[in-house]
Parts: sequence; structure tokens; C-alpha cells
Amino acid sequence: MPRSVPSGNVAPVMALSDIREPADLRKLGYPDVYELAGEIRDFVVQAVAENAGHLGSNLGVVELTLALHRVFDSPTDAILWDTGHQAYVHKIVTGRQAGFEHLRQANGMSGYPNREESDHDLIENSHASTVLSYAYGLAIARDAGTDPHRHIVAVIGDGAMTGGMAYEALNNLGHSGRRVIIVLNDNGRSYAPTISNLTAAMPTPLEQAMDDHPSLPSRVTDKLAHALTNIRLNPVYVRRQRRLEQFLQNLPYVGPQAEKGVEAFKAAVREFLQPPSFFEALGVRYVGPVDGHSLEDLEESLRNAVELSAEGPIVVHVLTQKGRGYPPAEDDDEKNLHDAPVFDPAIGPPPAMPTGYTQSFADAIIKEAELDPRLVAITAAMPGPTGLLPFQARFPDRFFDVGIAEQHAVTGAAGMAMGGLRPIVAIYSTFLNRAWDQVVYDVAMHRLPVIFCLDRAGITGPDGASHHGVYDMALQAKVPGMRVLAPASAEDLQVMLHDAMSLADEGPVVIRYPRGTAHHVGEHEVGSGTKARKVRAGSGSVAILAIGKMVPIAEKAAARLAETGVDATIWDVRCCAPLDPEMIADAARHGAVLTAEDGIRDGGIGMTIAEQVHAIRCEVPVRNLGIPAKFIPQGDAAKIFTALGLDADGVAAAVRSLL
Repeated sequence: MPRSVPSGNVAPVMALSDIREPADLRKLGYPDVYELAGEIRDFVVQAVAENAGHLGSNLGVVELTLALHRVFDSPTDAILWDTGHQAYVHKIVTGRQAGFEHLRQANGMSGYPNREESDHDLIENSHASTVLSYAYGLAIARDAGTDPHRHIVAVIGDGAMTGGMAYEALNNLGHSGRRVIIVLNDNGRSYAPTISNLTAAMPTPLEQAMDDHPSLPSRVTDKLAHALTNIRLNPVYVRRQRRLEQFLQNLPYVGPQAEKGVEAFKAAVREFLQPPSFFEALGVRYVGPVDGHSLEDLEESLRNAVELSAEGPIVVHVLTQKGRGYPPAEDDDEKNLHDAPVFDPAIGPPPAMPTGYTQSFADAIIKEAELDPRLVAITAAMPGPTGLLPFQARFPDRFFDVGIAEQHAVTGAAGMAMGGLRPIVAIYSTFLNRAWDQVVYDVAMHRLPVIFCLDRAGITGPDGASHHGVYDMALQAKVPGMRVLAPASAEDLQVMLHDAMSLADEGPVVIRYPRGTAHHVGEHEVGSGTKARKVRAGSGSVAILAIGKMVPIAEKAAARLAETGVDATIWDVRCCAPLDPEMIADAARHGAVLTAEDGIRDGGIGMTIAEQVHAIRCEVPVRNLGIPAKFIPQGDAAKIFTALGLDADGVAAAVRSLL
């Protein structure tokens, strides 16, 4: 059974600094816990203001997190978070308050659950829609006697229920009848407003105006809905219902018909008052919605859900407000300050605007859309971060946000391309990994004109290992017919997008670009099509073939080498697949070749360059610089590049060593 929780003011007020473990929360009465919730919100705002991070999602789950840790006994009970960016409060109450001083910094605390930080973090979950699959597997291990966890609680929401993997796991949980408690945190958002009919419907302005004077039927319906929720959460009712059903079933002659009649009545009530009967069709009991900011309602619902879960999985539908308690977050229509840079907490962060390469893409896609009516834009729940909000405003009928559903986004784009459109899929590099099968077999094998614009490619910095976009070049370059472009400047990104509209006539195109400040060049310092561009002609001793972000770094390295008498040639690779034969031939005429890329080194573009150079002159020494095959923790991106030898000094040193 869950832990009992005191009611009323039975303990003195404890400051946040006194909360060192979840057990400390259970000593508090409700007035004190509400006081603590306010203090936690202030703490989270201050921590994110100083270090940047995820704000709105964590402000919305304060009461929910406190209720979970008061009812359940973590880590004996497994509390799993999906997505992990809403786990700041969980970290606070599990003894990691001091870690927020170095939140998302090198050698500091991760912005996501982290197994190395605490026994309370069972999964390191920063990509959405996976937690129900973890819960299913853990439930099997528990029931087999190999896992000690008593209750398994999967917290999903913040848009994660738009991902297909969540539905796959939900179907399997319902079919298997495993004891799992699913908490659906419904705040109507992912990054942007959630693309789903499972979320609570938002009231229209007219409905809001009528809230103070609801009609009699609406008042009756509301009370009846809450009454039925309370009944269905009551274990006594459930046991009596089971006995009634068994009694009816055993009646001679009319038993089966009587039982079906009761089931039909129950189904009709559910359809009228509880649309999420969808869950129960899958074999998952549904209760709710529950006020996610009422500790009393939350704890009662969770305690009852524990007993009801003995019969199989159960969903507790919780309504929360993203950004709650901090006016700048509550008033942010785009994302409720889902994430925020360093800011002054007294006034809040400035409005989010695309910058760097993202801004260049945002400008370019509108320009191309004005030229070609076939162009449509697709994103997976991230219109703001990928720079598509201006496009959405300009071409609302040509913009499609599919929710956190990358696989669906890619194959949906394939269908659009088959139908004569020219889709552009704007997505983070790391998230395209989730749709690898769809890229290969649904798009490339059909040679469809889909353009993938991959933001946050390469080392991204404070979000850590799960968000570095280091695999896209090595993977996409191996896809038959795929063209992989990497701009070294904001201006070249715009040229590449324009060229991609024609290149796509022969099949898919990838354009990948990094996070952060964009490199700018003059109008005559850009390339075209799939051709590489010679940036600097050297004496022939060494050629540096640099990709994307590494090009300006290579230029700085060449300037330092020149001071010591080394005159290096520099090529901007631009097109990683297929490689420009002219560039390869020129590199093979040099005494040595160095390649530099901000993607995975093993199996990367540099190794393909080496193979092609050696096919012309096998005696030419070639050295490849890139990201090592290991998980890179969070930190400042520039410092990570320095540590990996991918800054100007590192490139220059590698050339000297090679020569």
C-alpha cells in the first residue's frame, strides 16, 4: 500500500533547505506543503535564470511531484519521468538542491534524470514517448522476481503522448494486464500546443466568458463527471462492481444479457462524460481528470490508483498549467517558457527569436515558399526552435506540426512528396535518429523529393549527450541517393536550400547546420549545388578539408600555421555525399591531407575522403579529426571543441603532427 500522508497542519513549516529526501515531505501537513510548493517555484525560477534550462514544464509539475513523493516510496517505488526535462522538482526533493548551482554545466548537474547522480533516477530520459515501454519491461522483471521495485509509476505528458511509441507500449500494457500506474500530465503543450485530441479541450473565449454563469445542464454535467470519477477511483465501488457482474453472469437464462446491459450502460456514460474511454478500449483503466495543483485530490487519486492497479494498468489523467506561478511563463503564448536562456527573474526572459543558422533558415524557407507553391513545412512539435513560426504566420495552410512524432513526420512527408508537394522537414539532428527506418525505406528507396533541414547538428552544449547531433552525417551519407549538405556560413545555407529545391528532383536532400552564432561571408564566398569550394590555395604541402562549422576554424588554424611557414590549402567540403571529385583530386596532389568534421569520426565523412584520396594516391597520409565514439556530457560547446582538439589550436597542432 502507498505511504499514508498526514492531513491538516500537523507539523511545523519546513524550509526547502530542510528537505533532503522524499521522506521529509511526509512529515508536512497540507498548508506547509503548499507553502513549500511556492518556495520551490521561486527556487526553480532563480536556478534557470542563472544557468538557463527548462522552466515552464517544471513550474507546472510542482504539486504533482510533491504528491508522487509523498504517496510513493522512491526509489523502492520506481518513479519514471517522460520527458526528463520536467524532473527538476524531482531532483530538488531527492537531495540535489546544491547541484542547481551548476545546472547543465560541465561536471555539473544534468538537466535530465541521470543514473550517475541518484538512485532516484532509474532512466536517463530526454527523448520523449519512451517511458511506458520502460515501465512495461520493468513490470515484467518485477513480476518475474528479478527486480525489487514495488510500484512502477510512469509520468508521461508535456506532449509525449503524441509519440507513436507511447501508443505501442500502451497497447501492450493493456493486453498484458501488468501493474503499472500511468500519470498523464496534461498541460495542453509539448514545446508548442500539443497536437492531440487526448488533451483536455481548451475553452473558447465565449466559454471563458460564461464560466462565471454556467448553465444548469453544464453544472449538472460537471458535477456528475466529477462524481463518477470519484466513484471509479473508489476501490470499494470496484470490488462491489465485480461482485455484481459475477452475480449477473451467473443468473440462469438471462445472466449474459443482464451483464451486457450493464456494460452497455457504463459505456454510454463513459462516451458522454469521459471521452478518454479510448484507454479502456485498450485494457487500461482510466480515471480523471484530476486537478494537478490540488495536493489533496492528487494524493487521494494516487493512493486509490495503487489499489486499483492490482487489476492491471491504470491511467490517472492530471490537468496542470505549464509555467504556473510565474507570470512571464503563464503569459508566454508560444511555449510558456518551456526553456529559457539566462535572464533577469524580475522581468523574465526576452521573447524567443530564432538566431544564427536557424534565423538564416527561417528567412530562406519563406523566400523559397514565395517562389514555389509546392513547398510545405513539417515539424515535430518544435515550430519555434526550428525557425518555422514566421513561415506558419505567412503560410498557415502550408505548415504542419505533427506533434512529437518524428517517424510519422518523415513518412507523412513521403506521402506529400508522392502527391506532388515539395516537403521540407525541419527537425533537430538528434531527433531524426528516431526516424532512421522511415528516411531509408519510406523516402530514399522511393527517391522522393523530401528536404531534411537538421538544426542543432554537431556539439550542442548544455543539453548533453542525448542532444548532441553527431550521427547525422555518417548515417545519412550511407543512404543510397541521399545528398548531404553542410553550410559553413549563413549565406551558404540559404544557397543550399534554394539549390535543394532542384536537387530534390532526383531524390532526398539533407542540410545540416549547428546551433549558435552563424558565420557570415560575402556574396562571392559561397558555393553552388553539390560542388566543394576552395577557400584558400596553399603551396601543396597539406590540404585541410573542413566540413560546415569546421571551415572558419580551419581558416584560423591556417593563419597560425602560416606564421610558422606552413602554407595550407583549405577546402570547404559543402557536399558530404556525394563528395566533389575535383576536391578529392586536388587533395590527392598534396603532401598530406587533414579532414575536420563536427560529426562522429568513426565511419564519418573524413574516412570516406581518405578512402577516395587513397584510391588516387595511396601514399598520401590522411588524418581524420571528428567526434569520438562516446557519449559527450553537457558543457560549453566551445570548451568541448577545445577538449576534443577541434578548435583552431587543435587543428593546427594536428597538421604539424601530420607533417
